[in-house]
Amino acid sequence: MTARTAEISRDTKETQISVSVNLDGTGQYDVDTGIGFLDHMLEGFSRHSLIDLKVRCTGDLHIDGHHTTEDVGIVMGMAVAKALGDCKGITRFGHAYIPMDETLSRASLDVSKRPYLIWKVCFTRDKLGEMDTELFREWFHAFAMNAGITLHVENLYGENNHHIVESCYKALARSLRMAVAVDPREGGAMPSTKGVL
Repeated sequence: MTARTAEISRDTKETQISVSVNLDGTGQYDVDTGIGFLDHMLEGFSRHSLIDLKVRCTGDLHIDGHHTTEDVGIVMGMAVAKALGDCKGITRFGHAYIPMDETLSRASLDVSKRPYLIWKVCFTRDKLGEMDTELFREWFHAFAMNAGITLHVENLYGENNHHIVESCYKALARSLRMAVAVDPREGGAMPSTKGVL
């Protein structure tokens, strides 16, 4: 099987980002976005998806974390899409329920090349660490649009905001791990009756 890896760099006046991924990795990560809480989420994403992930970002954090968060989502999504290539032989669909103490979140996704995000997650705090909680939706949207996936993320219940968002990232990780897995029964075929995604 051809290695499912990719490296993407993207430089703008707001951020300079490089990302490398290995979809068939072991969950090794090396992440530095300049936002501690985002790093924590991406490390968990890598560990639970088993996608090896390296992220380097220098962004305009003297303004706020918006550009860094969104642009990291964009480049990570681009890298996953590139590593997937034509998507032949993959499972395509994935889902996961992730409990964290009092919290339960769910992610369902389709590697469809028809990007979409449903985000049913609410927070009762404006910040976690130095990160604005409104930026989590921006990251998930940017990632889904650029990875070419239909992604539904829902927090079913919970009280602790840290648990809520962390369970969402882990649910994405586990559902993506399922969806990008190569199914030997597919025999390398396109996972669609159309013959193309």
